[in-house]
Amino acid sequence: MKTIKKKQIGFAVAAIALASFVSCLNFNDYSGFDDEQTTIEGDVHFWQTSRNEYYLFSEAAVNYSNDLGDFTIRLNPETEYQTMEGFGAALTGSSAFLIRTMAADKRQTLLNDLFSREKGAGINFLRITIGSSDFSLGLYTYCDTEGIDHFAIPETDRRDLIPVLKEILAINPEIKIMASPWSPPAWMKTSRSMIGGSLKPEYYNDFGDYFVKYVQAMKAEGVTIDALTLQNEPLFESTEHPSMRMEWREQSEIIRDYVGPKFKAAALTTKILILDHNFDLYEYPLNILNDPDTRQYVAGTAFHGYEGSPSAIQEVTKMHPDKGIYFTELSGGGWNDNLATDRMETMLHYLTDYAIPSIQYGCKNFIMWNLALNPQDGPTTPGGTFCKDCRGVVTINDDGSYRKELEYYLIAHFSKVVRVGAKRIHTTFTGTHPDNLFITAFVNPDGSKALIVANRSGNKSTFTVRNGSQRFTYTAANDAVISFLIQ
Repeated sequence: MKTIKKKQIGFAVAAIALASFVSCLNFNDYSGFDDEQTTIEGDVHFWQTSRNEYYLFSEAAVNYSNDLGDFTIRLNPETEYQTMEGFGAALTGSSAFLIRTMAADKRQTLLNDLFSREKGAGINFLRITIGSSDFSLGLYTYCDTEGIDHFAIPETDRRDLIPVLKEILAINPEIKIMASPWSPPAWMKTSRSMIGGSLKPEYYNDFGDYFVKYVQAMKAEGVTIDALTLQNEPLFESTEHPSMRMEWREQSEIIRDYVGPKFKAAALTTKILILDHNFDLYEYPLNILNDPDTRQYVAGTAFHGYEGSPSAIQEVTKMHPDKGIYFTELSGGGWNDNLATDRMETMLHYLTDYAIPSIQYGCKNFIMWNLALNPQDGPTTPGGTFCKDCRGVVTINDDGSYRKELEYYLIAHFSKVVRVGAKRIHTTFTGTHPDNLFITAFVNPDGSKALIVANRSGNKSTFTVRNGSQRFTYTAANDAVISFLIQ
């Protein structure tokens, strides 16, 4: 997590303008919802969420027909874009602790709700931390004693993280896992502390070995690390939680001369991603990718959503179209929704300002921050409280019950219908369609198609979806999101 003041100001302006509009709306008025579309029997299944929560990721179905809407959305699978790698959140140390300490039956229910394609959201991408972050039970790395030969999985992660990961993998074996450190071991740094400082050049070689040993140790536990970054938010030094500054020249040198060659020598297929910081810092990855010797080891760029705009993705893809783009962090919480009229307005804000634009610009994934927190938005790492109003995808209560937060519905609308390995596909409109209708579509590896539609036009909208020779018609209420799975 990083500072979010600028983003909060921008959202506040939008929220104030929105408040003047929604103040005259009656959220108990369910007009625009077609209850004839609520059967779960039919040709095309879909899940819908409405701003007034009349529907909350509710499953229904619609039949193919010759009916026509006001306009048509045509799916064009012959034109494919990026391959999708998943949607999800971060299993931080705090999240793993809260989940692990639940009663076994309640934990299983929660994990199914989160990760099962049949019983829940089908989350298929996780980010984990290499050592502690700002949401951990303490300060630790995988090599706290000086000397890389002392590398070992810390007891905290053996107790909490790894058992929870194994239960998740049992539910969803195809899940992608990426990892990021908030700080390397303190003995490698100028600060001699996990908080702040930078990496000493004499420890670049040990730092490279640190990642090799990490990937191998997790593999020995049955956990495959699909991708990693060298440093979370490398241009932010916190005075309260683990962090480290790493300029682009340092990151480029470390990948080029140490991590990249060491991964190759060890035959590791784990992808190396660069940046792992905000959209407005897009020149950082450009500088790294412009070095051909470093570029050969880099799979893509990871972005956060606290500053800048998803449009910055274009600056990277136009120069390096063969490198992947990943969205690796955005936190829900009071910092970004305390001026919203209701929680689903914030969900729609995240959906239409971050998720869909990022995907349309080429992101291969989309993940939020903490998977689970307690009602006090913690536990946070002892020694400082950096984000005291960051919210989890779910909130776990002391009695083991849990609440699905708006972030759950945001993620579920993608992960339920978009499989790992899906290709984003082209869509076109026929007829006059309203402004502020947001769509994105995919073809899954099994041939099924996914279509996500968010209607923010101000009115209900009736449209036809054309899939080859088949078509169906649907009426979307205003301020609603619908995810279709078309077999």
